Amino acid sequence: MVNAAYAIVALPLLGFAINLVWGRKLGEPVAGWVGTIAAAGSFVATLIVWVTELGKPATGRVNDLNIFSWFPVAGLHANFGILIDPLSMTMALFVTGVSTLIHLYSIGYMHRDPGFDRFFIYLNLFLFSMVVLVLGDNFLFSFLGWEGVGFCSYGLVGFWFQREVAAVAAKKAFVTNRVGDMGFLLAMFLMFAHFGSVNYSQVLGTLVHGHATGLLAGATGAISGTTATAITMLLFLGAVGKSAQLPLFIWLPDAMEGPTPISALIHAATMVTAGVYLMSRAAPLLHYAHATSWLIAIVGTASAFVAATVACAQDDIKKALAYSTISQLGYMFMAVGAGDYADGLFHMLTHAFFKALLFLGAGAVIHAMADNQDMKWMGALRPYLPITGATFAVGWLAISGIPPFAGFWSKDAVLSSVWQMNKGLWAVGVLTAGLTAYYMSRQFALVFMGRARWQDGRPAHAAVTAGQVGAHPAGHGGHEAGGPGLPAPSHSAVPHPADPSWTMYLPLIVLAVAAVLGGGINFPAWHLDFLSRFLKPLFPTATVISVSTGTKWALSILTTAIALTGLALGLSTWRTAEHPALEPSFLRRAWRIDEAVAAMVSGPLRMGANMLAFVMDSRVVDGVVNGTAGFMGLSGRALRRVQNGYVRSYALGIGTGLVIILAYLTFRIGG
Repeated sequence: MVNAAYAIVALPLLGFAINLVWGRKLGEPVAGWVGTIAAAGSFVATLIVWVTELGKPATGRVNDLNIFSWFPVAGLHANFGILIDPLSMTMALFVTGVSTLIHLYSIGYMHRDPGFDRFFIYLNLFLFSMVVLVLGDNFLFSFLGWEGVGFCSYGLVGFWFQREVAAVAAKKAFVTNRVGDMGFLLAMFLMFAHFGSVNYSQVLGTLVHGHATGLLAGATGAISGTTATAITMLLFLGAVGKSAQLPLFIWLPDAMEGPTPISALIHAATMVTAGVYLMSRAAPLLHYAHATSWLIAIVGTASAFVAATVACAQDDIKKALAYSTISQLGYMFMAVGAGDYADGLFHMLTHAFFKALLFLGAGAVIHAMADNQDMKWMGALRPYLPITGATFAVGWLAISGIPPFAGFWSKDAVLSSVWQMNKGLWAVGVLTAGLTAYYMSRQFALVFMGRARWQDGRPAHAAVTAGQVGAHPAGHGGHEAGGPGLPAPSHSAVPHPADPSWTMYLPLIVLAVAAVLGGGINFPAWHLDFLSRFLKPLFPTATVISVSTGTKWALSILTTAIALTGLALGLSTWRTAEHPALEPSFLRRAWRIDEAVAAMVSGPLRMGANMLAFVMDSRVVDGVVNGTAGFMGLSGRALRRVQNGYVRSYALGIGTGLVIILAYLTFRIGG
């Protein structure tokens, strides 16, 4: 049944191909169902492989399925190959599962959008790229998927490219990610220089008869600390770009210009999780690179805290969630830096459930609010949207770290590991947990509690973010905002909020159940830590020191108390009124980091680029090209005078040449 792994990759690609060729002819909703069935088939195939591998002993859960030889050039041998192991299967399982729910949701969300078929073309290609990334058996093949998700995000963030703000956001995401991609490429060059390969088996080692070999065995002298540090720091640069950490996080909030299902896909199941996967896959190298581990932990902690403070002052319902994603990814990197890869992946898994739930719930709210995303314009929506409100509440409590929801168990496990690494980083992580509960409570209160401000018309301070969502489901207006040829909605009109169609609320219910029960996959008590035991053979070099049971309970109680304090403060402050005075401008502007980067790009970097363009282009490039052309023209004109057509001139030339040759031979023989 391992051969079902081929279907994991093939089915999304097949869905992409069908819609690419016949999607416009199939139309709505058939094109959407084609894409959804392809994603669901990929999930079923993943489930089959996962169950098959689960039935094997721990030492037999590594399989390498070669599709064909890709780069058999000199010393470089890279295959199109699928790696089946606990890490790739864990990633593929939640990627395909959550993506299937987002595909189903999109059928209702993109109803009556002129680009309906194009949307599902991108969606299936996005899923295909992500499964290639996590299933590739070498760094080069995974890099193909890495670039694929970057390309798809460009197309989907700028899906409504007729709006300049969407087109600019897509370019910003694409260019920012290229910075990280440069790090990934340089890391592969170093790997090839040191190991003569980019295959995981040769760079990271393999499991043979239950015993690790190569780097996984921790063999002394397998690689120097300097080389390991250089490779892992370059890989981390790639992860920082893809997973939106400081300072390259600036593209992710602007990526909210795409349709909401894409926001959910990018934040929960694909793209931004790629950086955490990459660093977890490179765990054997990190064993030799302690400086990189510290850097990962520090950057993750800083990103978690800074993004949480910014989220406290966001009025856009989706941008608040975007900054929360940056913050939660920071927790995952904290775990990776502490050497606790299993719990970092555990938090990635639970985050996929509650973050997809929150984004899809936000999409349902935006539909109900006549395409407005300003939370200050909402309020008291709980009676009007009972399903959306109840499921959104589950996501709110899960991300806030309130027991017994899934987010509590994973975040608590991460913080326990960080406690052992450094108490200062732990303290910042706990403070961030309190901020998370605060800004998520603020969001829930502004949207679902308090007064129905939308019945009063738009408040004077509200910022219109029209043009974000795709289209209302039947009975909710039936038009898209800012789409081609369709009128933008009137934000002064009183909406008629109601829960969306079944294709949209069914994924909300499934994700809400997962956000409640998902912590059970790695429940720390009674030896139910299934995920940690499943992944343990891949991470024998982890240096996490187990926290005593008493200490762990004390830390959990303290973290929960701080989270409950943030939750209570957020609800009490925002359920009845708006308090702009509590939102300093520097928080709204992301600590001006975005502005600083923009100033750098438009200032010194632009000046340097202009100088290089003037010197290199005008003097060097043009100089060489124009100089060569001028020299050829001058020599041509000189030679043209020799070719005058007179026989006497040619005879003189022959005679002169003969004299020169004879003179040369005479002097050479005489010498």
